Amino acid sequence: MVRLKDIAAAAGVSVMTVSKAMRNAPDISANTKTRIKLLAQQMGYVPDSAAQGLRSRTSRILGLLLPTIVNPVYARMVSAIEESAHEMGYDLIIAHTLNIQEREEACIRRLLARRVDGLFIVPVYRLEPTAPIYNEVYNRRIPTVILGQRSAFCQQFVNVEGDDLNGSYAMTKHLLELGHKRIAFLSGPMASPIAQERLEGYRRALREAGIEVDDKLVFSAGSTIEEGESAALQLINEGTQITAIQAVSDMVAIGAANTFLKQGAKIPDDISITGFGNILTSEHFKVPLTTVRQPKARLGRAAVELMKQYLHGHQPVSTRLSAAIVVRQSTGAPKILA
Repeated sequence: MVRLKDIAAAAGVSVMTVSKAMRNAPDISANTKTRIKLLAQQMGYVPDSAAQGLRSRTSRILGLLLPTIVNPVYARMVSAIEESAHEMGYDLIIAHTLNIQEREEACIRRLLARRVDGLFIVPVYRLEPTAPIYNEVYNRRIPTVILGQRSAFCQQFVNVEGDDLNGSYAMTKHLLELGHKRIAFLSGPMASPIAQERLEGYRRALREAGIEVDDKLVFSAGSTIEEGESAALQLINEGTQITAIQAVSDMVAIGAANTFLKQGAKIPDDISITGFGNILTSEHFKVPLTTVRQPKARLGRAAVELMKQYLHGHQPVSTRLSAAIVVRQSTGAPKILA
């Protein structure tokens, strides 16, 4: 391993001069800095980040917690966060919570033990108004940005979020304008404020159209393809009379669509189906899915911008980005107006 004293010997200068040159100290000439840095590069010198961290009391590391990177909803956001953090000179450690509270706490503690300079968190949502680990992070003044909507237990942190309520509202209006009146809603976990906002957007659009909200048309569907398939099967078995389905997410919508296609239904001739999220699969599904486009990459970059403000000693303000519907082949006018 090449050390500073090895570079100093090769350059014919003191170790202190090499150290200052590598740190861009103002009392070292530009020519000397260039010569020493070039020599260090040629010798294969790699700075000791741990030692630098001890001196500066920073680790140049940020932590990111999310349910699982396998979920395509997070792919572009994670990529944008990593790219933006890299431009800032920070490394990113990713941890998976698997939506388990105990695992989330363990992951946060491990990242704190690594002395991360800040945290990005997709929370494991719970109904309890407080969460001790979040209070601990706040009391330790760790710069933290919540990715998504906040619940009571994480209200003390800034966040970046999409406008889920208005995105869902716009989707319901799209179906209403096509002539649908019997629209089922496949809902997500009720502990999630994201799922609550999307359900409220659906209800608001129906109320404004003068259509009574029928809770019998709201089915619990979770967040996965398998849960979407099960919810659609329940809907079919109960003989629910509908002409359209609005799903809480693209994954749930794809699951529901699979079930109807297996039953011999044609989309959108027999039933219209919509999603939320605009994951890559939605565009390339058997029947390209009408959905709500979330600005996932922009949300990731916005999250890093908030973190940058934190790290520079400023108090950032939460960011909410608009969403827009993308109309594809999975929606059309009903055969018979309900």
